[in-house]
Amino acid sequence: MKNPNDGFLRGRIRSLKFALRGMWLLMTTEDSIKAQLCIAIFATILGFYFDISNVEWMIQFLAIGLVLVAEAANTAIEEIADFIHPEYHKKIGLIKDIAAGAPSFAAFISLIVAGFIYIPRINLLF
Repeated sequence: MKNPNDGFLRGRIRSLKFALRGMWLLMTTEDSIKAQLCIAIFATILGFYFDISNVEWMIQFLAIGLVLVAEAANTAIEEIADFIHPEYHKKIGLIKDIAAGAPSFAAFISLIVAGFIYIPRINLLF
């Protein structure tokens, strides 16, 4: 909640504190985020192993970020939906299914990016 007594800098610091708390909550409570972080760590290790270029690092981290942001947004939407209507409701189920599509799209795009980066390198090993 915004404090009217906060100046610009103090307000930004408070916002950062809330954002870091949100990231921590996601990393410690959400299995989907934990799984995506493990995949991100694996992709990062592969990047070092195959010595990918700076541009490939940028694209890889953008893809990782895309997936994590989509997972976080999906979690927030699901939490809001559960808060508004804790019991099963057909419309809430539809909303949650649609929200779940966002990280699915992001993960699919990330797999394509990984394919462009790593398949040529793996083919060189054989």
